Amino acid sequence: MVNTVACACVLVLLIASSIVASGFDYADAFDKSLLFFEAQRSGKLPSSQRVKWRADSGLSDGYKQGVDLVGGYYDAGDHVKFGLPMAFSVTMLSWGVTEFRKEITGQNQMGNTLAAIKWGTDYFIKAHPQPNVLWAQVGDGDSDHYCWERAEDMTTSRTAYKLDTNNPGSDLAGETAAALAAASLAFKPYDSSYSNLLLVHAKQLFSFADRFRGLSIDSIPNSKKFYASSGYGDELLWAAAWLHQATKEEYYLKYVVDNAVSMGGTGWAVKQFSWDNKYAGVQILLSKVLLEGNGGAYTSTLKQYQAKADYFACACQQKNDGYNAPMTPGGLLYINDWNNMQYAASAAFLHVVYSQYLSSANAMLKCPDAVLKPQDLLNFAKSQGDYILGKNPKSMSYIVGYGQNYPNHVHHRGASIASTSVLHSAVGCVQGFETWYRRAERNPNTIYGALVGGPDKNDEFVDTRSNYEQTEPTMTGTAPLIGLFSKLQSLSKNNGAVSYHQPPISHPKAAPIATPVATPRSAIPVQFLHSITNSWTVGKTNYYRHRVIIKNISQKTITNLRLLVENLSGSSWGLSPTHEKNIYKLPRWLKVLKPGSDCIFVYIQSGPQAKISVESYN
Repeated sequence: MVNTVACACVLVLLIASSIVASGFDYADAFDKSLLFFEAQRSGKLPSSQRVKWRADSGLSDGYKQGVDLVGGYYDAGDHVKFGLPMAFSVTMLSWGVTEFRKEITGQNQMGNTLAAIKWGTDYFIKAHPQPNVLWAQVGDGDSDHYCWERAEDMTTSRTAYKLDTNNPGSDLAGETAAALAAASLAFKPYDSSYSNLLLVHAKQLFSFADRFRGLSIDSIPNSKKFYASSGYGDELLWAAAWLHQATKEEYYLKYVVDNAVSMGGTGWAVKQFSWDNKYAGVQILLSKVLLEGNGGAYTSTLKQYQAKADYFACACQQKNDGYNAPMTPGGLLYINDWNNMQYAASAAFLHVVYSQYLSSANAMLKCPDAVLKPQDLLNFAKSQGDYILGKNPKSMSYIVGYGQNYPNHVHHRGASIASTSVLHSAVGCVQGFETWYRRAERNPNTIYGALVGGPDKNDEFVDTRSNYEQTEPTMTGTAPLIGLFSKLQSLSKNNGAVSYHQPPISHPKAAPIATPVATPRSAIPVQFLHSITNSWTVGKTNYYRHRVIIKNISQKTITNLRLLVENLSGSSWGLSPTHEKNIYKLPRWLKVLKPGSDCIFVYIQSGPQAKISVESYN
């Protein structure tokens, strides 16, 4: 019973440093991957910003065009806000939440994940001021690439480009509709009003994309060098599939069936999934409808979609009668010489999702060369995730900041130039190349969670800033990792693997200026382990019993611990409130937390979990 819960502190034995965890710390990789999105933020940064070497930027975006386009994300190592990769990244983040909500919540990362999604969707709402208008891009790729400067110092063009009825872009508008529909599902249990708003914009954008057809590169020619979409049929099907998931309206399911042949949904058999080619995602998402028994009159066409989903999975598993996806000798899916890791990450994500769909339906994957269990799909996803984290011929983590051996010369303007908090003077366009780009020393700022382009087809990797094909990170590569690592961490726990958190690695700085970096979760002296232990429904409202373990993971005794507890709307037990808003202390009978000890408190409320952080301590 809740009223019998008291704060109980138990001294626990710390795991000796000589014991190495079984496998990889997917929770740490998950945590750092979320930090990357904070490093890519454009606009006015919030007080909760954890990446401290970044500052406000792009504060006049859209001003010359008379529209507020402040916010959103920079796509990679430059400072253009390209709509297509940004929207795809938000779709992938949102899909991760909808499929692995329990896993993300169990790792106390739902707040950070939703914040990453909302930074994108708030921008999309601004960029969609009218039903048939979408501001698709801010900045010019050519002028941006001629300069090497911090986002905070930008001197390049910030021209904004829009799509409208005379300048259509069904690919970009369709992807943005998909992102907003998927995000509406992600937010639905926590903020129904915001969820509904996202759905309104998603529906309008889908109608715009469908009625006024065309490619965005024809309406915005200067985007062609950077994100040249190969077609828009997949995005229209993708958007409709997500709108069906979000609304359950038959109209959208009928749309993907009626247009299955003409838009390539049941014709294209693919071996990749990316910001450009959505067919494998469409096919797996629609297989879910079939596997859940909701195909109805559309079952026949949905089976054709699933056949192509099976083709993709069988090709990745090397069980496709010779028509397999390319792999490196070390076991990495290899699709493209330029930033290949994004294809491996996306494929791994699709495999954990499809495995879950098959498992829920007690179904198997029937390939030409074998009948595979859902676990086989998980094994493939894990192999790609483990390769990314260091199980590869180079023994290198391709996620910056994870492990002890990772890229230090990332092709990223902000990471390679000293922070404005340290170097106060502006870094000019040409000066950036001469002083910072060509430096042999490692980057002064660690861009935690950045998934770089990765090795070549022979598993070789050269860590130089000029090697942009291999060392530039992208949002589209990192976004699928959120769902992937949350699932792998959950499986790791279930299998009894020990989870550990690596402290940030200290490297000797060759740079002449010491620059502060983001503090990863492992540097905080206490760890919050959040779980939901019970739930019930009263009327139409769902209530949850939340249990939070506050654990001292440092080597020192903590006194006067003050906690900031936000979004707490229900009753709580085990902490003492103060006279300050949202500030709590440990109960009066507990003055200190010794190393390795923990304390438990409980609260009950509907809606999302409370956000808990350390306000201060001694």
